[in-house]
Parts: sequence; structure tokens; C-alpha cells
Amino acid sequence: MRLRLSGLLFLLVISLPSGNSVFRNDGATVRTCTRRGGNCYFGCKLGWKWVAFCHNVLSCCIELKFHKPPQVNLP
Repeated sequence: MRLRLSGLLFLLVISLPSGNSVFRNDGATVRTCTRRGGNCYFGCKLGWKWVAFCHNVLSCCIELKFHKPPQVNLP
């Protein structure tokens, strides 16, 4: 039973506001992060810059405009 619950919790966490989630969401909207022009994720994607924390767990990330790494264009 514990293994099933931990597996279900893991699937829920990875499908929430992460950059490359199953449902292709745009991250969580937190007012302090959107004022800076970013979104909140569980970790910044490639081509995004970490700016601050959102509610102690999520990371506020801003998309880089210049000097993106070449790995951003990979499928």
C-alpha cells in the first residue's frame, strides 16, 4: 500500500507545475513572480534563469532572451 501511495504522489508531483509536465502547463501563477515576468516551477527548464523562490518549494524562473544554450532546440 505504501508503494502505491508513494507512486501516486510521485506522479501527481511530476505532473504539477513543472516545466516539462505531462499536460504542458505554463507553471503556477504567483503574483510576486509574475511581477518579475516569470512563472513558478519545481525547477527551471533549459533556457530559463532562476530568480527567486515561490512559497518555499517552487522556483520563479524567467525565460532567457539572449544566449540560450543549444540544448533548448532539442525535441
